Formats: sequence, structure tokens, C-alpha cells
Amino acid sequence: MSDKIVPLTKEELQKFLDNSPFISFLGLKVTEADPARETVTMTCAFRPEFERGPGTAMWHGGPIAAIIDTVGDYALIMALRRPLPTINFRVDYLRPSIKTSLTATATVRRAGKSVGLVDVDVFNDQKALVATGRATYSTLAS
Repeated sequence: MSDKIVPLTKEELQKFLDNSPFISFLGLKVTEADPARETVTMTCAFRPEFERGPGTAMWHGGPIAAIIDTVGDYALIMALRRPLPTINFRVDYLRPSIKTSLTATATVRRAGKSVGLVDVDVFNDQKALVATGRATYSTLAS
């Protein structure tokens, strides 16, 4: 019998997301989970609650940051099958996101014994890169 951890499936990741009140509010949907490439892709539809200013249809940076943190975290959760706290993350906003849904792809760069590092790219409906992020998470088993 193997002690190897079996990665979470796309459907299992979605169940984890839907069980969190905040993440459920964001409305993230897992579109791809690839344990071999250590990537997770999720989409998020625009809603008025995410608007920078009334009537602008422009995304506020806060929800974009939350998407980056969440998608990055779940790329590691996919492999480790347990929640992981964020240590630090940064965001670079590259262009405004207006009247668009967002697609975020997280790529695990390192899944160490104590820290994991993930890069996240966020695209609009036209596949233009609108933001990037890099996050570290504690991978220590509790």
C-alpha cells in the first residue's frame, strides 16, 4: 500500500471552494486541475459587487487580489489535500479589467516541506493578461 497522496480532482476542488462562505461569494469555478503540470485554472464572472465605482463595470483590485490568493492556494491544496494559510502575496495590476469575466491560472513553483510558492496569471475574456501574482503558503502539516 502506498503512502502517496492522491491529488484532489477538479470536482473535489470545487466542493472545497463552495464550502467557504467568502470563496462561494466570489463565485470561482474550477475549469482545469492538472496535478502533473501542478496548475489550476478558475474563472470568475463579473458582478456589480466587484465594481471599482458605480456604473463603471471596472473590477476593483480587491476581488482580483482575492482571486489570485485563492487560486494560488488551491493549486497547492490540490496536491496536499488540506487547507494552507497564506504567508505573503503580491499583485501586479497590468491593465484595467472592464466588462469582462476573469480567468486565473496558478502554477506551483515549489511545494516544499514548510513553504509553497505559486505564480498566478489573470486574463480577461480577450485573453489579455490583466494581473499577475506570486504567493507563498505554509505547507507545514499541523
